[in-house]
Amino acid sequence: MITNKIHNILVLSLTLVIVSCGKTEQKQAVVKAPLASFPVSQIESKTVTGFTDYPATIEGIVNSDVRAKTSGYIEKVYVDEGQKVRKGQMLFRLETQSLSQDAGAAKARVNVAQVEVDKLIPLVEKNIISAVQLETAKANLAQAKANLSGVSANIGYATIKSPIDGYVGAINFREGALISPNDARALTTVSEIDKVYAFFSFNEAQYIDHLQRSEGQNKAERIKNSPDLSLILANGKEYSEKGRIQTSTGQINQNTGTIKIRATFNNPNEILTNGNSGKIRFPIEYKDAIVVPQTATFEQQGNIMIFKLGEGNKVATSILKVKGTVDNLYVVESGITTNDKIIISGVGKLRNGMEISPLETSFEEAIKPVATLFRN
Repeated sequence: MITNKIHNILVLSLTLVIVSCGKTEQKQAVVKAPLASFPVSQIESKTVTGFTDYPATIEGIVNSDVRAKTSGYIEKVYVDEGQKVRKGQMLFRLETQSLSQDAGAAKARVNVAQVEVDKLIPLVEKNIISAVQLETAKANLAQAKANLSGVSANIGYATIKSPIDGYVGAINFREGALISPNDARALTTVSEIDKVYAFFSFNEAQYIDHLQRSEGQNKAERIKNSPDLSLILANGKEYSEKGRIQTSTGQINQNTGTIKIRATFNNPNEILTNGNSGKIRFPIEYKDAIVVPQTATFEQQGNIMIFKLGEGNKVATSILKVKGTVDNLYVVESGITTNDKIIISGVGKLRNGMEISPLETSFEEAIKPVATLFRN
């Protein structure tokens, strides 16, 4: 009897232990796993400046083709390519022997015509011959003098001078070459490069954006208020002088959909010359703009997305409309406001409606560019 009681007590104790353990396991099962932590930041507006590069070609502010005004053989070239010359300086001289012979013949014809006129004048005064004969002789004299003037001018044209101050370009004809005013190529080109033009192009949308961003009541005022431009040289370095937009063609090229822009740069050190290439770096200022770091975004079905922090620390996606890029930042047109907090990194681990543990991060820290650790 006593043995049975002891057995029942042991069974009851074991049962209580098992029930107690089961309840403990159930309590442990309902304990939540800790929430994942993500850095979040309150959106702020910033004034930022971005840059867009446009291919550019450089030309001297004046490029004057040097051409012959008369035909002949080049007897002497007085300058070399790249040489600095002054206005009126002799560049070429043509052979003038044949021209001198023509001048002698023309002068002789003038003398003959003059003798004829002188002979007829007294005969007309004495009414021996008709005055018509004298007028004909005078006309012949005038024609002979005109021919002499033309030959003399050609002799003058045989000396070819620089039309402007500047630098000599490629010399396309050398001593012994026969040249004429109808040659397709110029003898050379003299370029004035104290200032230079930089030519580049906007597409239609870029041109309209530029005009709308610039202050002014008309095109001239907007061009005057355009920002300073930088020029990136062919070696990748920035040119020391800033440039300004001077004018545009005013019409969209229907074949290319672009409009040509002309900017002017001072060239005091004569680093730039006719034919240089480079890139115009055009600044775009976004005043009091909403910006977000690109690391806070991801792409989905062609849209740029971001995670905003909502009630209960749950995240929700939002589609951003981006109007520009500045370094590591997107300039946002719509999709978020300064009232929003966003998750600034680790967005690839998030899902819509997911609850997180937010780690508050200053906006200045959030938009800092990430340092490049490795380079190719």
